[in-house]
Amino acid sequence: MADYMPVWISLAFFISVLNIPCIDSRNSWKTEKKYEASEHLVTNLPGQPKVDFKQYAGYVTVNEEHGRALFYWFFEAASIKEEKPLVLWLNGGPGCSSVGYGATQEIGPFLVDGNGTGLIFNKYSWNEEANLLFVESPVGVGFSYSNTSADYDTLGDSITALDTYTFLQNWFKRFPQYRRHDFYIAGESYGGKYVPELAELIYDLNNASTDTHINLKGFMVGNPETHDGYDWLGFVDYAWSHAIVSDETHRIIKENCNFDSNDTWSNQNCTEKVNEIMKQYKQIDMYSLYTPTCIGKTSTPANKSEANNSTVKPMKMLAGYDPCLDDHAKVYYNRYDVQRALHVTKGSLLKNWSICNDDIFQNWKDSRFSVLPIYKKLIAAGFRIWVYSGDTDGRVPVLSTRYSLNALGLPTKGVWRPWYHNEQVSGWIQDYEGLTFATFKGAGHAVPLFKPSNALAFFRSYLSGTALPDERQMKL
Repeated sequence: MADYMPVWISLAFFISVLNIPCIDSRNSWKTEKKYEASEHLVTNLPGQPKVDFKQYAGYVTVNEEHGRALFYWFFEAASIKEEKPLVLWLNGGPGCSSVGYGATQEIGPFLVDGNGTGLIFNKYSWNEEANLLFVESPVGVGFSYSNTSADYDTLGDSITALDTYTFLQNWFKRFPQYRRHDFYIAGESYGGKYVPELAELIYDLNNASTDTHINLKGFMVGNPETHDGYDWLGFVDYAWSHAIVSDETHRIIKENCNFDSNDTWSNQNCTEKVNEIMKQYKQIDMYSLYTPTCIGKTSTPANKSEANNSTVKPMKMLAGYDPCLDDHAKVYYNRYDVQRALHVTKGSLLKNWSICNDDIFQNWKDSRFSVLPIYKKLIAAGFRIWVYSGDTDGRVPVLSTRYSLNALGLPTKGVWRPWYHNEQVSGWIQDYEGLTFATFKGAGHAVPLFKPSNALAFFRSYLSGTALPDERQMKL
């Protein structure tokens, strides 16, 4: 069986199964009512530091008939917003919140504080360089919802890409001034599939219509799931090379596991020994090998659940990093005054927010085995594609990404070299024809959480298309 199914084949199947007319699911932005941006202006967010830029939050409908709506949070650039690009950030899971992770643990201007009672200013926010848009996708993630319960039973890669595309078209009706801005997509972990899948959909539909054109320039992904076979192979080899499991366990896995097979987990020896890796990782933080775990909390965050499962499942890695930040985010976003300020609710009903939805993860219907064909397609089209890896992440480790990118067979440009930030080696980099790959030394799964200054410098270079420093430079 081919490892790549064109997105429109799976979308057509989805539409036919639900018997939804194409115009409702694909073109709902054409009939969406026009709303003013001011209706979503956030003015009284509890515990927020004072800032000069504006922020907006609320819902955008992606399917009127089903009552399907995605929640977003948008931050204007800190300065000259009219001249800076628009960047969409997507966390993965599948089932994890871009608001809970990307916006308020990693790259947004506000970070949840140490007890969930307020926010602190992030001086390394990526809105220093771009207008930032965070979306909780698909429905069932965070505050996003559907009024049709059957929608939750059909979630997968294809409907996620389609709904996010529809979201963008409707969002641009509220913020038309950003439609012509340079547009980039960024994300991490399972976002390694979401991001290129959405980029491909935008590219294909841009070629089909000028009325709904999105000025896509490229995408960037971190510690990304890319190709299931290489991701699992890298996961195993990284655990062994970092002394998580024994030589014997590694040998048995290598002899019994064919990660490119559709029948990988029918081999009992393979399954048992991969579960042995999971068992050993339960003792530490798989997403950040050399940092402490969260101690003293009674809850088990959803983004840790897969590591605790006793049965290996086909490749769907629930994403995220949790020292204790997940718990603080849960406290903050389940406050009524916070939800009201973000236009989540207008009445007295408090919505139950979680940073990851384990039901979505467990019941994901449609996951591409590999997005490498999309890389080839979009590289040929000339888009700017950068990939990065924190080198202390065990869940989607640097080896997985290197194996995947090597399979593209791209010619190299220059040599493998260190790149510098603040006079220190920040990681290593390899330029290819059509793609740049870089590592972050000492960073776990969510790179900006561990190396915020380095990540901002990296993001700045990506947007400008300039090379990362290859020698020590004095701080400016």
